[in-house]
Amino acid sequence: MSDIVNQKENLLKPHTGRRKEATARVWIKPGTGEFVVKRSRKNKEDALSYLKRKSIFRFLQDPFIATSTFGKYDVIATVKGGGLSGQAGALAHGISRALVKMRPDLHSILRNEGFLTRDSRKVERKKPGLHKARKRPQFSKR
Repeated sequence: MSDIVNQKENLLKPHTGRRKEATARVWIKPGTGEFVVKRSRKNKEDALSYLKRKSIFRFLQDPFIATSTFGKYDVIATVKGGGLSGQAGALAHGISRALVKMRPDLHSILRNEGFLTRDSRKVERKKPGLHKARKRPQFSKR
């Protein structure tokens, strides 16, 4: 009984994933493995058509493949900020967190695979006197 209550709580509560400038709010529920990304309240889209490339879509499948739960959960998510790669990373992070809340026994697997660790890399800022963050002007001795 408590397991059913725990699953209902997880359906109502979003799990947040982040990468670069992107933030994803993820809900998962037992189902057939459907991925839906919402841009707004009315605008729903299949995750593969939203992310446009299968190589990026693979990021979303990785937490499920690592835990042998592929095709057992439906994913509903909203994503804001960043580009497609950052959004895919944020979605994967949120999916991993949601899986751990749903099934705590998967925590060690996801932790060892690195899905629960937030990727803290961001774009480095441009410094004064340089062309880009680290690119210097050409040096001339004379």
